[in-house]
Amino acid sequence: MSAIPDPVAAAVAATVARHRQDPHYILQMLREIQEACDWIAPEAIDRLQQALGLPRTKVEGVAGFYSFLYTKPRGRYRVLFSDNITDRMLGNMELLRRMCEQLWIERGKTSEDGLVSVDTTSCTGMCDQGPALLVNNYAITRVDAPRVDAICELIRAQVELAAWPREYFRVDDQVRRKDVLLGAALAPGEALAAGCARGAEALLAELKLSKLRGRGGAGFSTGLKWEACRNAAGSEHYVVCNADEGEPGTFKDRVLLSAHADLVFEGMSLCALALGARRGMLYLRGEYRYMLDQLNAVLERRRQAGLLGIGILGREGFDFDIEIHLGAGAYICGEESALIESLEGKRGTPRNRPPFPVTHGYLDQPTVVNNVETFAASCLVALRGGAWYAGIGTSASAGTKILSVSGDCARPGLYEYPYGVSVSEVLAACGAVDVQAVQVSGPSGVCLAAGEFGRRIAFEDIPTAGAFMVFDQRRDMFAVARNFVHFFAHESCGFCTPCRVGTSLLRNLMDKLNNGHGSPYDFAEIEKLNRILQAMSHCGLGHSACNPVLDTIAKFRPAYERRLQQKEFEPAFDLDWALEPARQMTGRDDAGAHIGSVEKS
Repeated sequence: MSAIPDPVAAAVAATVARHRQDPHYILQMLREIQEACDWIAPEAIDRLQQALGLPRTKVEGVAGFYSFLYTKPRGRYRVLFSDNITDRMLGNMELLRRMCEQLWIERGKTSEDGLVSVDTTSCTGMCDQGPALLVNNYAITRVDAPRVDAICELIRAQVELAAWPREYFRVDDQVRRKDVLLGAALAPGEALAAGCARGAEALLAELKLSKLRGRGGAGFSTGLKWEACRNAAGSEHYVVCNADEGEPGTFKDRVLLSAHADLVFEGMSLCALALGARRGMLYLRGEYRYMLDQLNAVLERRRQAGLLGIGILGREGFDFDIEIHLGAGAYICGEESALIESLEGKRGTPRNRPPFPVTHGYLDQPTVVNNVETFAASCLVALRGGAWYAGIGTSASAGTKILSVSGDCARPGLYEYPYGVSVSEVLAACGAVDVQAVQVSGPSGVCLAAGEFGRRIAFEDIPTAGAFMVFDQRRDMFAVARNFVHFFAHESCGFCTPCRVGTSLLRNLMDKLNNGHGSPYDFAEIEKLNRILQAMSHCGLGHSACNPVLDTIAKFRPAYERRLQQKEFEPAFDLDWALEPARQMTGRDDAGAHIGSVEKS
């Protein structure tokens, strides 16, 4: 152990002490070690497994699961361009190529001097102000050619990130339309005091009366979920806020946490009051690393004000506190059971259900997992009552919904409407013209053609977690679907074979069509894959992976038919295309360097 570099030993000792040598915090420890040392060296894993008494395979397994953790050097500056479809529409790939050329580096590799690496990542939650990128997990928005050039100069000069222009890291809320939630001007503790005055039983009754449903997409009754967890047997009850909004096109939770953090934490505290819980956790997606200090400051302010800790608001026995766990780049952790696995210091693999988290959640104890927006909305119910809240929206969809609007529109940002608003109303408000399609609820949602814009955002028509991506007539809907398919293949956790293999096969089929080797046979293969993924996948990622392809085939078939250059089956492998890297290395592009040209001669 004497050969271990001092910085590594110091980083491991500090993080282990900070997290009380608790192996459930291993993800946080690995993340903090990387922040201190730029990567997770084998020596760090040696130290960590020894300090925690864990098998080395356990530590390596966790480190290898999350895309923002590196067990090989990736440079002092780790640049990741957001590769969501809206970033592509804004020219992100050309900007990436520009950066690679200026830094003399290949995409996906680390520079020879070990200074920098450049690659892509999935959606960063900055769709309303892209193109965006992450540098060492800190978001930079509104990237253009001059900004890329300036960033390259800063990297070459090895300027510390803290000394970069603050303007680069500016993230705006861009709230375009407020309603009862975004327009709420509640003082910290106001809703919590109202909840305490009602008492736990009455609070649950009001929640059920309100018809508040989960805003993460599933739409389960919030009151029934809280009640079921309260009644479940367990030595402890836990409250978990799911702030891992990884669905491409969604960024509402980012704004709620930025501008209304007290409302979110207050909702978690109301849940604790209802359950009798003493501990809460907010799981913050790794792309929102820049928020961590700000949110911890809000929590500390609430502790000082008697809104967290022992005897909240002077109420004996109401003891509750909240801590923040930061993710590390795993879309699957947005699924509630995978999120719980991650909180417990494991790989983020979805669990078999039942049992459900309300009875067997964190540490196998009763746990409520709700979305950021759901907890915030519960404050309105506590303050104004269930009947008032149920009077907003529709009979089956009470309250309001916050939509994250991005893509081809003049005013991207957040729009809050009562449930029942039509798609066309949202398009008019955001300044979208000549619209071809709208993707509601991200890649796993539904793609709407122009004839469907009269449909309504509501659980009884189009349920959504919040994403609302607009595509005008310039866009190739095949390219949109292909981007989504690549996203699913990249984000599959690999746990179950149908999803792991099926999403890769689907990606390959879309690439085959894109490369001119498609035939009607491939359409049949896509439909077959969909049946397999729907029937056999372990979780919702696999179930919905074919949605964007099937939707766009049905509604925008010409975009696919343009690529059907073959009437009969043709293999995807193209020897001439495979030889392209060799041509680049040798500098040859004459007829003799192409297979097809030789055959024709």
